[in-house]
Amino acid sequence: MGPVSAQLFDELGYDPDDGVLDARELAADRASALVGVGSVIAARIGARRVAVARLGSGRLVVVDDECPHDGGQISDGFVDGEHLVCARHGWALEVRNGRCERACKLRE
Repeated sequence: MGPVSAQLFDELGYDPDDGVLDARELAADRASALVGVGSVIAARIGARRVAVARLGSGRLVVVDDECPHDGGQISDGFVDGEHLVCARHGWALEVRNGRCERACKLRE
């Protein structure tokens, strides 16, 4: 990290050149290409880390990239129908209210 990047990190709280997608750049057409049905990716909005997912119904959602169960990254998990599943313990996140609603099996 060079001096300019270090200064940006100090001022913004994140490195804008870290390779993490800025979710604000996801226009509807680009989101379709990057986030297919049943997939989830890591992104950010400023310094806030988010997960962008396309649920089984095709609905695109953006949630904090942290499982409310124990803090694992939701973007490391997978989509199960209309739920996002944390890879750490298999807890399913109900995206309508941001709560862990049920436990489910991890994919083998």
